[in-house]
This record gives sequence, structure tokens and C-alpha cells, in this order.
Amino acid sequence: MLDFLAENNLCGQAILRIVSCGNAIIAELLRLSEFIPAVFRLKDRADQQKYGDIIFDFSYFKGPELWESKLEAKPELQDLDEEFRENNTEIVTRFYLAFQSVHKYIVDLNRYLDDLNEGVYIQQTLETVLLNEDGKQLLCEALYLYGVMLLVIDQKIEGEIRERMLVSYYRYSAARSSADSNMDDICKLLRSTGYSSQPGAKRPPSYPDSYFQRVPINETFISMVIGRLRSDDIYNQVSAYPLPEHRSTALANQAAMLYVILYFEPSILHTHQAKMREIVDKYFPDNWVISIYMGITVNLADAWEPYKAAKTALNNTLDLSNVREQASRYATVSERAHAQAQQFLKEGCLREDLVLDNIPRLLNCLRDCNVTIRWLMLHTADSACDPNNKRLRQIKDQILTDSRYNPKILFQLLLDTAQFEFILKEMFKQMLSEKQAKWEHYKKEGSERMTELADVFSGVKPLTRVEKNENLQAWFREISKQILSLNYDDSTAAGRKTVQLIQALEEVQEFHQLESNLQVCQFLADTRKFLHQMIRTINIKEEVLITMQIVGDLSFAWQLIDSFTSIMQESIRVNPSMVTKLRATFLKLASALDLPLLRINQANSPDLLSVSQYYSGELVSYVRKVLQIIPESMFTSLLKIIKLQTHDIIEVPTRLDKDKLRDYAQLGPRYEVAKLTHAISIFTEGILMMKTTLVGIIKVDPKQLLEDGIRKELVKRVAFALHRGLIFNPRAKPSELMPKLKELGATMDGFHRSFEYIQDYVNIYGLKIWQEEVSRIINYNVEQECNNFLRTKIQDWQSMYQSTHIPIPKFTPVDESVTFIGRLCREILRITDPKMTCHIDQLNTWYDMKTHQEVTSSRLFSEIQNTLGTFGLNGLDRLLCFMIVKELQNFLSMFQKIILRDRTVQDTLKTLMNAISPLKSIVANSNKIYFSAIAKTQKIWTAYLEAIMKVGQMQILRQQIANELNYSCRFDSKHLAAALENLNKALLADIEAHYQDPSLPYPKEDNTLLYEITAYLEAAGIHNPLNKIYITTKRLPYFPVVNFLFLIAQLPKLQYSKNLARRYQKCLQMLWVPFCFWRIMFGTQSYPGGLLKHTCLISFLMSSEQSCDVF
Repeated sequence: MLDFLAENNLCGQAILRIVSCGNAIIAELLRLSEFIPAVFRLKDRADQQKYGDIIFDFSYFKGPELWESKLEAKPELQDLDEEFRENNTEIVTRFYLAFQSVHKYIVDLNRYLDDLNEGVYIQQTLETVLLNEDGKQLLCEALYLYGVMLLVIDQKIEGEIRERMLVSYYRYSAARSSADSNMDDICKLLRSTGYSSQPGAKRPPSYPDSYFQRVPINETFISMVIGRLRSDDIYNQVSAYPLPEHRSTALANQAAMLYVILYFEPSILHTHQAKMREIVDKYFPDNWVISIYMGITVNLADAWEPYKAAKTALNNTLDLSNVREQASRYATVSERAHAQAQQFLKEGCLREDLVLDNIPRLLNCLRDCNVTIRWLMLHTADSACDPNNKRLRQIKDQILTDSRYNPKILFQLLLDTAQFEFILKEMFKQMLSEKQAKWEHYKKEGSERMTELADVFSGVKPLTRVEKNENLQAWFREISKQILSLNYDDSTAAGRKTVQLIQALEEVQEFHQLESNLQVCQFLADTRKFLHQMIRTINIKEEVLITMQIVGDLSFAWQLIDSFTSIMQESIRVNPSMVTKLRATFLKLASALDLPLLRINQANSPDLLSVSQYYSGELVSYVRKVLQIIPESMFTSLLKIIKLQTHDIIEVPTRLDKDKLRDYAQLGPRYEVAKLTHAISIFTEGILMMKTTLVGIIKVDPKQLLEDGIRKELVKRVAFALHRGLIFNPRAKPSELMPKLKELGATMDGFHRSFEYIQDYVNIYGLKIWQEEVSRIINYNVEQECNNFLRTKIQDWQSMYQSTHIPIPKFTPVDESVTFIGRLCREILRITDPKMTCHIDQLNTWYDMKTHQEVTSSRLFSEIQNTLGTFGLNGLDRLLCFMIVKELQNFLSMFQKIILRDRTVQDTLKTLMNAISPLKSIVANSNKIYFSAIAKTQKIWTAYLEAIMKVGQMQILRQQIANELNYSCRFDSKHLAAALENLNKALLADIEAHYQDPSLPYPKEDNTLLYEITAYLEAAGIHNPLNKIYITTKRLPYFPVVNFLFLIAQLPKLQYSKNLARRYQKCLQMLWVPFCFWRIMFGTQSYPGGLLKHTCLISFLMSSEQSCDVF
């Protein structure tokens, strides 16, 4: 009969593809569950108030027109809805496609069953497929995986969130207009069940059986699958567990499948007591906590509580006497098996000859260890016991008492078992790879010994006291030929013949009185030894490795292992070399990947890489989490080094009097530093002892792991220092800005110095790591702060600065700013507020207008440069750009509102324009005309002035930042500064030449040179903020004349300050400089000719003798 999984067997390939797809869907659901946008949870009151009117559950479908009309009635809601759509459409679509694939999966499975019943597959029916070993496995898995999908969706993505996502997708996509969309079916399948994964949440009635029956499935198929699972060992696992007490473990995977599939036919759980009794006696006589898929655990005592037949059948298992018996038994087995494993792990115990002679004993030890670990981990897990359920709590307490449960002892058992298993597997793999070569070597050696003995008895080769014996000569030659004739490929016949040859050699020694000659006896003993080795070698079977793989399955602990993380980390902290043993545990855990990947691999599915990457990535993340204790411990020591170097140890001067040498020696603190440094190097050695390991499909390099761990810890601590160090009290007088910057600068300098000190002891590039990670922290925080000014936000998973392995922590905002860079920027804006301060451009200094005391100067930006570096200043500059854009947009909105939509103002401006036209002539009665226009537009100047002052203030700050960046660049990197300036001039010259002669080259649109060089120039301060175009505008009517009126309205308010004049030449009390900066800058934003027209108005105003009184 044709192999069911053969490529040309359409029936087998069809169901294999369905099962493969099922495993891939579950991986995708698990992956997406970690990326649920927080806004869909609507947990915070702020989110509810902001998004409550645009995020809907399925109640939306009762009257979509009503909800949409409410949105359309409020422009601000429409704008928010559009912004929400732009930011979330991509992730919502990804979720929808996952939900759609679940529905498609069950539709495909139903279609396959229909095809089987209708005879589409020749000579194949449901019955014949279930008779085939692969066929029954795949059919059972197909239904089981669908059930797992539904459970995973409900556990990981709550019903309300699913509904909100589906409604959002429906509103924002073309689904509502698509005729072939199956949106309705998907919504029916995945509507909220009322289930909540929160501890203590009540279980909905008829859950999950009513959920499982939302899409009808062939009842005969369900019944036959349950029948197969009840009666058969479909995976032939019992052969790997010959002992009867291990039977429930052997059938554990099948038991998990049966648990899930029974919900498709809940009548068995409710009323079929005989069937449930049979199921419990076979699968659950000594266990009641099971893992259904990749560590998702279920306690049957709780899960089967609403089902009468199931609950009754399980009562014997849950009887306290049985619980006590099982717990005591596993306590005894645990002690015995652990002692055996530790004995085998002693140095020199696991030799090749001992392993080959004791394979059954070794495998029995492995079985006992793994079965014990499985039972104890599952039945003592906190996740499997609802603390609010008195009966479950009582059972768990009974187990903890009778099993003498100690998590550290269980962890040690797991550690030793993994190490034992790893060594055995490696030995068997090596022996299998060398099997034929060794067998041939032993055969050759045995044959040569017999040939040499034949030569001895021939008299040709003299040996002490050995007489010539032609019979023995011929016999030994024949034996030599017989040994050479042994065939490796026919192992059974070769083994039988080898035994006969051993017996013959024993007999010849006995019957021919050869014992008297020690040399001959030695030759015979050596030959027998080689023949014995041949038998041992031929018995090395791959089946032993397969059995070890089955017995060593740790997929049930995929999630439970996390409860041992603290124990693992404490062990590493005490003994860093523990990492080598943990490597074996991680590799054992990696065996869990075989479960979801087997069918995907068999089907040659393109999903193999994606699913492998997900599960391998999850495991590697866990490995990083455990080993992160090493960088954490290193940084704890590093903090002590920082403290000693900063506060205790005095730097030795270049010239020193010898009588002061003892004072500067400071032997105590220096010894302490040396001691801490040694501890750090020991931690480094510990992690580097773990060899490069392939975890799933991801290669884990310990050196890279150490570096990533150090980066992660550095990022965490530096980010926290920046967050904590830049929190300001807005009411503080004087401002806390400079003291806090100095304090933070000292902290950052301490980090930097200690990191530089320690880099050689841990073999890393400290300065490179420092610059990369600090720049990443600052750029990420700038990006998040700028999100406030963007319509389409940059999410964490889209950010080029955020990383999965080395995440930058996010902190709860303490004010309107999201991050420390926002708080720093707003504090600078607060203390340089134009209403309270005056800027002296010649001195680059801000003064308080009341007290005339200096508020801040260019020293502020030098301090920021020292504290946050170039990245910090550059980030601050970028944030100011976004703020300027926002202010300019607000200014344009204000201009539209108070000028272009006000009929009175427009009439005044028209009259004024008529009176002063043409611009090139002197205006008659200018005082009367101007002041009349100013009086009629008086109400608009307050808002106008405020907008102008804000932008002008920010432009001054940008100018100061550019000056500081340029100064530090010229000082620290003069060659870079010169190269950038020359390149910039050359590019500008080429561009000007192109505009004069278009035949000359010009960078194409896809050429990124100009964008890239701009980033470098801004980082080096080689740019003029006043020439930057922030926004583009259409031609604004009356804009030049309004600016002109504003200018002459404000000029009388300018006053000459005598106090400041004595010290700083001539100065105006009102913030005239920000206004000038704004005026120059806005000239670059407005349409061509606007600035020229405004200048003409001013020049004629100044030249008019009648206007002198204005000034």
C-alpha cells in the first residue's frame, strides 16, 4: 500500500498540510499575544475618556450608522479616529489575519472530511485513514490543534479585546464592502465567551464546550477520533516506558489530546460514566494536572468540576489517600533516582564500556528521573492551583507535605538529569558516528591476532616453548578468515557468529592445554576481547537515542520552568561555573521545539523558519533572562567600584612628595577595588565557560550573550539615572536645572570611568558599548517625546532604537512630558520664558527682567554636553524643531481664526491697504491711518505676540545649541569639522552651478547624500536654524500688512533699560531679540515676496517724517 505521507498521496498530504498550518497558527497567536496594543484594553481612565468613543465592541454591529453619525458630528472625534486608524491599522490587520486563519483552518478541515466521505480520494475513507498509523495520528492532531487554538485565543487575547480589534478592522478596512468577506463567520466564532484568565475570575456557564461548538464538525469524525484515542497507543510511546507505573507518562501527549477533544462531545463528560471511568483509569490514575500544549497546564479537578461523569470518574484519583500514596512514591523515587544520577555523573564513571554494558540500567535511571520531575513540577505548580478553590488548595498542601517538596532539590534533580542525559546523548552520538569504523578496527585486530597465532604454531615465527602444530595452525587461520568474513551490514548474523567464535576460542584454550603458555593465552584473551567489543559495538542502536529523546521531553515545562528562574540565578550568583550545567538544561528544554515543528517539517511548509524562530527566540530570551544575573552582579560590584573611585580614592598627581606617598597609596580602598574587580572577572569566566550552543535554530554565543547582558544592564541603569536625575520642581527658585545637571553629570561620569576601568577584565570594547547604548537611549527617548507631535506614532516594535534583547525601559510620565528629554526641554523653556526674562544676544545670556540677575547662559548647554553628550544636545535640538513646527501650525490656525474669518479685521486691513498704496510713496496723515488701524485690531495682538515670542525663544535656544555643538566638534574633532565644512561648501557650489547650468549634475531623488550629510552637519552644529524651513504654507492674505501693524503696535512698548545699559551697552527691556529671530525665520516659511513687501512697508514707515512720533 502507498505510504500515507508520500508526496504523491494526495489524501495524506492534504491532512498533513492542515496539521502543519495548525501548528503555525498557534505560534502566530502566541507571538501576537505579546503585541496587543494597550489602547485596546481600555484599562486606564485616561484611555477610556480619550478612545472610548471610537473603540467599539460587537454592540457596534447593532447600529453602525448611529455610531458613525455620532463620530461625524464631532470633528475632533473624527480627527482622533483618523489618527487611531493610521497608528493601529497594521497591527489590527495582523491580528485579523490570524483570526481569519483560525476560521479557515476549521473550514479546510471540514472540507477535507467531506471529501473523504464523498470519495474524492480514491480508496480512502475516514475508516481507512484511521486504520493507518500516520492517518490516525494526523486526524487526531487536526481536531486537537483546533481546540488548542480556541483555548489559546481565549487565554491570551481576551474576548473584549478580540471584539474591539475585529470592529476596528471592519471599520478601517474594505471588509464591510467586500462581498466575499467572511467577516460575519469570524465574528461569530471569536465573539467574547466571557472567560477571563485573571486569577479568581468565575468560569462562564457551558465553557468551553459551547465555544467549541460554534462551528459544527462531523459528529462521526469526533466520535471515531475519541474512540481511537481511548483504545490505541497512537504514537507507540509505551515501548519507551516498559514499567507499568510509567504508563500515564507514556500516554501523556495522547491524554492531553483526549482532554481537548472531549469538549467537542461534552455529553461524554456529562453522562457517559463508563467511558469516563475507562479514560481516567487509563490516562489519569495517578495524575490530574496535565500540559495540553507547550506548557499550557490544566488541573482536571477544576476543569471537570461542572461535568458529572468526569467529576465522578476522577474522584478515586483525587482521593486524599491516593494523593498521599502518589506523593510518597514520587518522594522515594526522587531520592533513589537522584542518588543514581549523581553516582553516574561522578568523574570517570560514564566510560564507553560501562555505558555499553549498562544501557537498560542507564535508561531506567533516566526514566525515573524524568517521570519524577514531570509529576512534581506539574502537581506543585502555582498556575495549576486556584488559590480560591479550597479543595485544590488542600490537595496541593497534601502533595507538598507527603512529597517533602523542596524546589531547590527538584531543580538540582532537573540539573543533574539534564547533565546526565546530555553526556549520554553525546556519547551515543559519537559511538554511532564511529560505530562502523570501530567495528572494522576490532575485526581487523582480532583477525590479525589469529593470523599471528597461526604463524606461531607453524614454526616460522619462534615463540618461547611453542612447538609446531599444523592442526592448530590451520584452525587459527580458519578462525582468522571467519572473523574477516563477518559482515557489518548483516548485524544479526554477524552477532550470532561472533558469539560462536568466542565460544570456540574458549574451548581451544581448554582442550589443547594452551593455558601453560602465557603468550598464547594473552593472544586468545585479546581476540576474545575484540570480539566482545564487536558485539557491543554492533548493539549500539539509534533506537536508544530515540528512547532518550522521548523520555527526556520537557515540553510540559515550557512555561513552568520560569518558576525556577530565581533558584537558577541564585545558584549562578554563588557559583558562576553553574552555567555549564544550565547549558544542558536549556538544551533539554529546546527538545520541546520538536512538538510543533515535526509536522511543519514533514509538510515542507514555508512556515518552518518563522515558527522555529519564534520558539527558539522565546527560549533564547529565557536563557538571557536567567543569565542576566551575571551582568547584574557585575554591575553591583561596579557600583561599589564607582563609589570607591569617585569618593574614596584620590587621584595620584604627576608630581608627588615622597613623604605624602603613603597618603596617596590608600591600600585599603585599592585592595577593595582589586577584590571587586576579581569578582567581576570570575563572573565573566562563568558565562564564557558555556560553549557556543545551538538553541533551536539560533546559535547562542556566550561572549555575545555576556556583551548583550552587560549592554542590557547598562541601559537599565543609565535610563533610570536619566529618568530620576531630570525631574524638576517648576516652583523651585532658583531653578534646579544646573544643580541637577551637575549631579547627573557626576553619575554619568562615574558610570563611564568604571566602565572604562572594567572593560579589560571582561574583554569587551567598553567605550564602543557606552557610546552606542547611551546614544540609543537618548535617541529613543527623543523619538518617544516627538511622538506627541506626530499624527502617525512610531510604536516600540517599529522603532529602530528599541531592541527585544536589550530593551530600553519606559517610565511612567511625571508631568506632561513623556520622557526625561521632554522634561529637560520644557524646564529650559520655562526658565527662559520671554515674559519673565530678557536675552542679551551679544553675551548669549538670559536675565531676569525684575531682578536683572543672570538666569542662564551658554554654560547651560556646555553642561548638557558634558552630561548627555552630543547625542543629548542633538536630541534636544530635534525636539525643539518639533515644538517650533507645532507652534507655527498653531500660529497659522490662530491667523485663520482671528484675522481671515473676522469681517471687521478684514475691512480694517482693506482700508489700510488702500490708504497706503502704492507702497513706494509717502503716506499722508500716517499717524492717523496707522493708529486708527491699530486701535481697530487691538484684540488680536495679545495672541499674536505670545505665538511670536515662543517661536523666537526656541530659535534662540537652537542657535545656542548649534554654537555649542560646533564649538565642541571643532575642539574634539577638528578634522571631522573641517571635512564636513568643505564637503558642505562643495555640495552647495555644485548645486548652485546646476541651477545656473542645468546640464551639470545634481543628486537624484533616490540619492540619500543630502539627507545623510544634513544629519552630520546638524550634529556638528554646522547649520543655521533661522534658514530652516519648518512648514510650507499657501499665500496668506494680508500677512505682510498684519506683521507691519503688529510691529508699529509693539514698538512704543519698547523701553530703554539704564541698569542694563551701564553694563551691556544698549538694551531693550522687552524681548526684542526673539521677535527679530521669529521675523527672520518666518520669512523663510512664507511665500516669496512676503518678506520683501513687509520690508518695504517698514522702510517707508521709517522714512516718513510724519511717523517719527511713533518712536
